[in-house]
Amino acid sequence: MDIRLMGLDSPLFHTLRHLVDDNDKSATNAPTQTYVRDAKAMATTPADVKEYPNSYVFIIDMPGLKSGEIQVQVEDDNVLVISGERKRDEGKEEGKYVRMERRIGKFMRKFVLPENANTEAISAVCQDGVLTVTIQKLPPPEPKKPKTIEVKIG
Repeated sequence: MDIRLMGLDSPLFHTLRHLVDDNDKSATNAPTQTYVRDAKAMATTPADVKEYPNSYVFIIDMPGLKSGEIQVQVEDDNVLVISGERKRDEGKEEGKYVRMERRIGKFMRKFVLPENANTEAISAVCQDGVLTVTIQKLPPPEPKKPKTIEVKIG
């Protein structure tokens, strides 16, 4: 209902209405625009995963990022986490953006590693905007030899 129709158009009522409207917005658990943008960026960070006889290789495009802006970690002994943040250049140019299509914000990808991944032998190289993470495979376990038990005659 519009309170102007009731003759309550004073600055005090305007302020009260503004406060009530702001509280109604925060009462809902709707995600913020930044959260939605970041979640979308995380979900749409493409990756290629290759398996070689002795290693696994993860290849992710990271155009415009420096090595200090990318983190490669192993969590819980078997989860590879690649994360970082792409920021907008805040140059003091006189021009203004007419269109902004390049994605900015945080990104993250998680990969559950196979049991034979050697998390102690990981290398990460970012060259020409492409991050390559290589994880060596553990050697296959040696087959168990049958145990021979001496039979005693009693």
